[in-house]
Amino acid sequence: MAIRARYEREGGEMPDKNQAETVEEAQRLAAEYERKCTGCAQSVVAGLLDALGMEEEGVFKAASGLADGIGLTGDGSCGALTGGCMVIGLVYGRERKDHEDMMKPMKSYLMSKELLEDFVARYGSCRCYDIQEKLMGRTYNMYDPQELQEAFKSGMMDHCSGVVGRSAEKTAEMILREKHQA
Repeated sequence: MAIRARYEREGGEMPDKNQAETVEEAQRLAAEYERKCTGCAQSVVAGLLDALGMEEEGVFKAASGLADGIGLTGDGSCGALTGGCMVIGLVYGRERKDHEDMMKPMKSYLMSKELLEDFVARYGSCRCYDIQEKLMGRTYNMYDPQELQEAFKSGMMDHCSGVVGRSAEKTAEMILREKHQA
């Protein structure tokens, strides 16, 4: 397994087989959803929810406006990052009844920060356009039909599915690590 090999290379503690399989499934499903369906944030959310055995249609639906740097603009945070943060918040976030407790969401803040730092270390930024530039050598306007076609021809779906898969993988690793430590 690719995930197992990476743990061994990096000298990290190997999660049990079940955890490693869950992480790998999250990565595989999220990347597959991105290639087939598009919508980076929703693809990460769907891959994670499916791999973790959770059903949260509202969270999946809420992620729809976050694709391609929010609203297909490329100018905001990568949808793969925001989708991962949504699932972190779903699992470790503050509930409405605890809204006045400023410390309740601290775990989700720290985990979201860790995911952000992984993006910056890997791609140099968390901004969609910056990631496009790094991976494809340029940015694309998703509202321009000609540029949209150029994006697809340039392999955008392969590049983005890689980013989506990595986000789901890292997010699943963090969620399972926290559950294992609890």
